[in-house]
Amino acid sequence: MGAGLLIACIAAAKLLVHLYAGRHYGYFVDELYYLACGQHLAWGYVDQPPLIAFIARFERAVFGDSLSAIRLLPALSGAAKVIVTALLARELGAGRFGQALAALTLLVAPGFLALDHFLSMNAFEPLFWMGCAYVVIRIIKTGNTRLWLWFGLWAGLGLENKHSMLIFGFGIIAGLLLTPERRILWNRWFWIAGALAFQLFLPNLVWNIQHHFPFLELQENIRRSGRNVDLSLVSFFGEQALTMLPLSLPVWLAGLWFFFGSRQGKTFRALGWSWVMALVLILALNPRVYYLWPAFPLLFAGGAVSCESWLASPRLRWVKAVYPVLLVVMGAMLAPIVIPVLSPENYIRYSAAMHLQQPRVENHKLGPLPQLFADQFGWEEMTATVARFYNTLPQDVRAKTAIFGQNYGQAGAIDFFGPKYGLPPAISGHQNYFLWGPRGYTGESIIVMEGKRSDLEANCATVDVVGHVYHPYSMPYEHFDVYYCRGLKMPLAQLWPSVKNWD
Repeated sequence: MGAGLLIACIAAAKLLVHLYAGRHYGYFVDELYYLACGQHLAWGYVDQPPLIAFIARFERAVFGDSLSAIRLLPALSGAAKVIVTALLARELGAGRFGQALAALTLLVAPGFLALDHFLSMNAFEPLFWMGCAYVVIRIIKTGNTRLWLWFGLWAGLGLENKHSMLIFGFGIIAGLLLTPERRILWNRWFWIAGALAFQLFLPNLVWNIQHHFPFLELQENIRRSGRNVDLSLVSFFGEQALTMLPLSLPVWLAGLWFFFGSRQGKTFRALGWSWVMALVLILALNPRVYYLWPAFPLLFAGGAVSCESWLASPRLRWVKAVYPVLLVVMGAMLAPIVIPVLSPENYIRYSAAMHLQQPRVENHKLGPLPQLFADQFGWEEMTATVARFYNTLPQDVRAKTAIFGQNYGQAGAIDFFGPKYGLPPAISGHQNYFLWGPRGYTGESIIVMEGKRSDLEANCATVDVVGHVYHPYSMPYEHFDVYYCRGLKMPLAQLWPSVKNWD
């Protein structure tokens, strides 16, 4: 089988895995928010650039809003990452085995299985990082500096997807400056590419300036609240080894050797430095476990070149046959931990038997499921609970009744599922919902999801519990009472600044 067909089969396998798993469980909390953002297209949002909202709007318009529809592009992105990783390996000098090994390590990595399972900017981020790396490799190999234009285009689009593109972009430039390949920087095409990337990023930059850089305020609030799990240096690298698949550790360590220790990789050492620079910057930013994942395909590709060279001896031919099989077996064993291929009941039993759980990202109390799975349960049930009371109100009162969510998951669920139950769009102070404002409601009649009753009573004439939200598999913080508040003591528009919640 030729290298191209082999890589296509591996990419198809990844696509099929995601198409199968993506139909199970329910909408993830962030997906509901991105779908809401897609209904309010803008050049920026409190917590992300605009591309993910555009993707959500596009998918909904073209494919519909079923789980399979909104998860199609992330699944295709996952398959594309397999192909890009193999292409990187080929450009770095890998033959058929090396290209297939690079693609296979991407396929079986639990971290990429998790990210490519649902709609988020993280599913697309590695394509932008590795697209830029691919262009740099081609410039180094061919000397064609016009290719910088493709770098500028890809980097600019990457910045509209996620601001972390700045991290890898800085890493590449720093890596080139640290090596003799700095020669490819001093030409007009590099500066034109920089101008192109800046021009593509400019609308989001202007939006942030106009709104006083809410993303920076949000990041500071998250840091101060201690919401993220603190990772020591040792635990961070331990999580990388686990989420990239423990059996793949020799491949990406070989990738570091390829860039920094081998003669074959010396020409491309700037890319090795880009990985190291990204690592250093991410470690300085109180990292979440997945922040470095977009850079790993580069090490998979370089490591595959080294492994292919080391295994060229006929005496080691058996390793070339056995090692990929072991990768697939271990990958299959860990896959149910990160993507919903099992029912919740079977997942709980399987996880207990394997003594494994998903890496924790936030310090929330957990129920029977890890957060990545638990946040896919309970949203429509919550909407139905709110609707049961809302639809008991007289029609003239319903027209004046706001539905307030404490977070974008609650508000996004009302916006997504609500029309089926006759509910109006929700309001909230969380993230970009705060900027969308109170939608003209006065506050004389409000259904409030969650909250402290004492706080509500301090601001409203009457407060009654009218429902309770619970799902056995949802996150514990999504088990709460639903309140009906009447007679807000000041106009909602006047109170609105105090509901701001950027955390």
